Amino acid sequence: MIDLRAAIEKFKVLNMIKEINVELSPRFEIPAVMQKYDNGPILIFNRVKNHKIPIISGVAGSRKIFMDQLGCTDLTDFYNKLLSAISNPSKPELTPDGEFYDHSLNNDLYKLPILTFFEKDRAPYITSGIVYAKDPDSGIQNASIHRLMVVDKNHLAIRIVPRHLYSIYQKYRVKKQPLTIAIAIGVNPLVALSASAPVPFNFDEMYVANTLLNKQLKVCKTPNSEILVPSHSEIVIEASILPTDVDEGPFLDITGTYDEVRKQPLVEVNQIYCKPKPLYHGLLPAGAEHKLLMGLFREVKIYEHVKNVVPYVRGVNLTLGGTGWLHAVVSVSKQTDGDGKNVIFAAFSGHPSLKHVVVVDEDIDPYNMEEVEWAIATRLQGDKGLVIVSNARGSTLDPSGDQLTGLTTKIGVDATRPLSKPKEVFMKGVIPHNLNLDAI
Repeated sequence: MIDLRAAIEKFKVLNMIKEINVELSPRFEIPAVMQKYDNGPILIFNRVKNHKIPIISGVAGSRKIFMDQLGCTDLTDFYNKLLSAISNPSKPELTPDGEFYDHSLNNDLYKLPILTFFEKDRAPYITSGIVYAKDPDSGIQNASIHRLMVVDKNHLAIRIVPRHLYSIYQKYRVKKQPLTIAIAIGVNPLVALSASAPVPFNFDEMYVANTLLNKQLKVCKTPNSEILVPSHSEIVIEASILPTDVDEGPFLDITGTYDEVRKQPLVEVNQIYCKPKPLYHGLLPAGAEHKLLMGLFREVKIYEHVKNVVPYVRGVNLTLGGTGWLHAVVSVSKQTDGDGKNVIFAAFSGHPSLKHVVVVDEDIDPYNMEEVEWAIATRLQGDKGLVIVSNARGSTLDPSGDQLTGLTTKIGVDATRPLSKPKEVFMKGVIPHNLNLDAI
């Protein structure tokens, strides 16, 4: 399952795909259906109004998808495989050409079914594009997912935050030179996930993807540049980020609220390549795919940090209601009554943007919010279990925080049972039976 097509075939066998054969517009109509089925199944829109290219969404929309691709049956194995891929990156195989080489859309963005999602969006947005760029000093590539606003048929505006791509771009901007990039749309979900891996600067994220894909990832240069992209990409855009800014936004961010309008770099599209019958990956802003691709590796980092203070971590959930970024639930097996608070601080350390964290015992499913609420109701005493940290570094995505300083108030909730009381008084009652309830 190295390319997106192979993954889709397996998803079909597992009845995880719903094909939509009604003609729908990429402006609002398709996003409305995407929002309805945000928690699955995977959607394929076969008839896109005024376009020949179908749209797929939801291919990175659940942990089950990623766990299935990695052959994992439990979360511990899943977390450890993701951590191992970062610790043991491997170089992908370089091939002479890509599956997208033979068909060109010239440099016309209007030939792609780029979606307009929400009512206040300034323009259509590419939301699943992985931007590949090469550092001029080290020659090492970077991969990262960025939102790209359509300016006209040959130009985009790219939102760049001060991370790795920003550092590379600044080396060109100070010289008033364009930065050559490639944008891949429609790749294996693990390749997309790897583009969000928390790796240091000058670390090629495709090496992480190759390890996750059992060292079977193939890459190639784009036809007119030295930039490497996955050779199985459905669509590849050759482009340059110019030393020029334009207005970008408003755009609905992961919080489900609108980000502000900013001056952001202009991207000039030079050429668009695609497979003969490509699929366009449309990712719903603030949807499950957005939250998982952005937050899943942060769950893994929280897991890694928490493992340093308690022996067993059942699971970590950056909750969908908490925007997949600001709220976490951590289920652990504590050994002393101080462990709950240590887990709180470990979680904040593992994911500095985290705003609120709830720690529960290992008998509580961190993905079942009714169980989590029950634990808070029956095991928390506020004067003992609450931790409040003022003026801590948070996330500028939080509209309630200080946008200029990035400071916020963090809250930790220790909803684990006190070890000073008998365990039995905190356990739910059980109805004994030998029935196969699924058959009734």
